[in-house]
Amino acid sequence: MIRKCLFPAAGYGTRFLPLTKAIPKEMIPILNKPLIHYGVKEALNAGIHQIAFVTGRGKRAIEDYFDCSFEIEKEVQGTSEEQLLHEIHNITDSCTFSYTRQRQILGLGHAVLTGETLIGDEPFAVVLSDDLCVNNEHGVLKQMLDIFHRHQCCIVAIESVPRDQISRYGCVDGHFIESGVMKVQNIVEKPEPNKAPSTLGVVGRYVLTPDVFGILRETKPGAGGEIQLTDALLEKSRQGKLVAFEFSGKRFDCGSVEGLLFLSIDR
Repeated sequence: MIRKCLFPAAGYGTRFLPLTKAIPKEMIPILNKPLIHYGVKEALNAGIHQIAFVTGRGKRAIEDYFDCSFEIEKEVQGTSEEQLLHEIHNITDSCTFSYTRQRQILGLGHAVLTGETLIGDEPFAVVLSDDLCVNNEHGVLKQMLDIFHRHQCCIVAIESVPRDQISRYGCVDGHFIESGVMKVQNIVEKPEPNKAPSTLGVVGRYVLTPDVFGILRETKPGAGGEIQLTDALLEKSRQGKLVAFEFSGKRFDCGSVEGLLFLSIDR
């Protein structure tokens, strides 16, 4: 049973400067809701009610968003605008929220390791809210939890990407053991296109077992001089305990201005 979902949210969001000098990238609006809202809603729809955030300086707006705002709620009470708060009230009433800070931005692996105090010794999900995934029936996390219940090991979500873009992603290789499910034999962080073992890129959804924390503690800095989650997952693949899942749905890379523009056009 997966009870907790970790949201690494300490990054600077430099691709959205100058906006992110004042606003966390996770709070960039998609219509009238911030990006982080959609990730938490996906976790809740998957049956996960304990939400953990790894944040950093300047990210207080995330904590405020998932809290009460007595002044605003009193102002709109009894008006037509009151119903605009219905969905966020449902989320905050259904979930518990915990926060810790990543004091140094040392990579996704380090961010996940920082969240150990919030997760403890149990399997958990990880959502990178930069990747907004849309599926009208079952969200990506819900699909991944179904896979976890069968295989009881670490899972990464993957999709096929153009070869000239694979250097933006972790890249997996292996053999398919059932429809859409691959037993991973190799995983590489941001490979050069001509050296990539495949064109299957890892996107921002993971299900991890708690032993990954011990592996991360021993992981040396890798690509970009950062502690990469991909490098820890390579060890899991060597143990035969990593699968990749080609999810059903559509992903938008909202960590870039171009991806956010494509989302706006598509919607």
